[in-house]
Amino acid sequence: MKRKTFKIVITGPESTGKSTLAEQLANHYHSDFIPEYARMYIQNLNRPYVYEDLENIAKRQVQDLKKYESLADKLLILDTYLIITKVWFDVVYQKYPPWIVEALKNSHIDLYLLCATDLPWEPDSVRENGGEQRERLFLMYKKELEQFGFNHRIVNGFGEKRLGKAISFIEEFLDKNLD
Repeated sequence: MKRKTFKIVITGPESTGKSTLAEQLANHYHSDFIPEYARMYIQNLNRPYVYEDLENIAKRQVQDLKKYESLADKLLILDTYLIITKVWFDVVYQKYPPWIVEALKNSHIDLYLLCATDLPWEPDSVRENGGEQRERLFLMYKKELEQFGFNHRIVNGFGEKRLGKAISFIEEFLDKNLD
């Protein structure tokens, strides 16, 4: 019998080290890892994104989760997921596809690690929300996680300290949930 795969989502505002942390955790735990899809999708557009693009991203996030969770062994690390996409819809379009709420509820994510804004902002061609907007987004993600009642912890610190905190949160979760 295959044991349960625990799903850990790395979330938070832009330029808070999500991708780095997700890869570090996947390496540390020798686990499967779903890279961020939105960045690749937006970088490959030859035009500004539109509402339908965000919906395509959200649908792909759900598809990737279904595909990988059936293949993963003990842990599956996700570099972002639907919480970010839902907030992105809210901020840019002040609406979101209704199916996203059900998809979030039905994804059964075990732990969200919300990355704090204590890392310096690093602009690039895809990032849109530096400065005070980054902190505003952090609070929006936190509020969403709380309203859904999702298990989450806030990860802060630099370098090894940030990674160490994330590992300790995952270990705490695993200690409570492994047979």
